[in-house]
Amino acid sequence: MLAELTLKAFIDKVISNDPVPGGGSVSALNGALAASLAAMVANLTVGRKKYVEVNDLMQELAGRLEKTAGKLLADVDRDSDAYNRVFAAFKLPKETDEEKAARSEAIQRETKYAAEVPMEVARAVHDILPQIATVAQRGNSNAVTDACVAMMCARTAVLGALLNVKINLSSIKDEAYVKAMSEEAARLEIDTMEQERNLLLYAKEQHGL
Repeated sequence: MLAELTLKAFIDKVISNDPVPGGGSVSALNGALAASLAAMVANLTVGRKKYVEVNDLMQELAGRLEKTAGKLLADVDRDSDAYNRVFAAFKLPKETDEEKAARSEAIQRETKYAAEVPMEVARAVHDILPQIATVAQRGNSNAVTDACVAMMCARTAVLGALLNVKINLSSIKDEAYVKAMSEEAARLEIDTMEQERNLLLYAKEQHGL
């Protein structure tokens, strides 16, 4: 499993001429890093006298962010598996009309799955953006830059995942499905960039960064 590789081994696999792990898996990894880094900031706040008023909040956020990081780490493998499922569908036999129909149906089914996996990644990472902003603004101020890096990793994760959604939607014939997914992708993209912009502006105005 990709998630169990060392950092060097994972990077070596990305460098190789194998198409997986690709941008989708790397986006999921960015999301896991974002959640982990934000959890670190929360944990650096817990138990500090200066932040006693937010101690319980930071403990709760640390737990939630750690859980999300675990899910996103699993998505590193799910995204690569989704690619392999599409590739396998294209290799199905197509000699007879029945085989052609079955192959076409399989390709459409697996391509939808390949769009849904990165969409789930984008949704999961988008959901933690307010949590990242909270640990940045109310957590240990000595780690505010770490929280900002978490937000930037999250932005990359969402936008990268959505690119993988879009490329798969281009091959899907279900127009209603494509429309709904495209509209959601557009909303997530706009809101993610706005939340990142707001946090970086806060860091500049409040911390001179």
